[in-house]
Amino acid sequence: MAKQMFLNLPVKNLDKTVEFFTALGFSFNPDFTDENATCMIVNDDAFVMLLVEAYFQTFTSKSIADAKSSTEAIMSFSLDSREAVDEMVRKALSAGATPSQEAQDYGFMYTHSFQDPDGHQWEVFWMDPAGPPKDAAL
Repeated sequence: MAKQMFLNLPVKNLDKTVEFFTALGFSFNPDFTDENATCMIVNDDAFVMLLVEAYFQTFTSKSIADAKSSTEAIMSFSLDSREAVDEMVRKALSAGATPSQEAQDYGFMYTHSFQDPDGHQWEVFWMDPAGPPKDAAL
């Protein structure tokens, strides 16, 4: 099995993107940062490579999706509480994100989302460590 996860996302303005995610509390690995890219640290085994669009294009022969008009993926990450989810979304909106979906409360799971300045959709969630009830449906 894989030991680490790297998600690669195209961005229009790397400095603005780093500023945005710094405001949310993320840090970056300077060993993988230059004028074309940076490595945002999610945790010890998960990373987001934020690549300037022209550089991102060198890794694919396909066109780059415009994340402001279409969804290429939804990135999700968990936090420790419902309050932390709401606080993260508040920080994101204050730092320049746009709202995505309304908060959803499933009892055992709480989600909320935003779109970063490039239009990428991020979902933040909390899940009860006991998991869903046996008869729960999403």
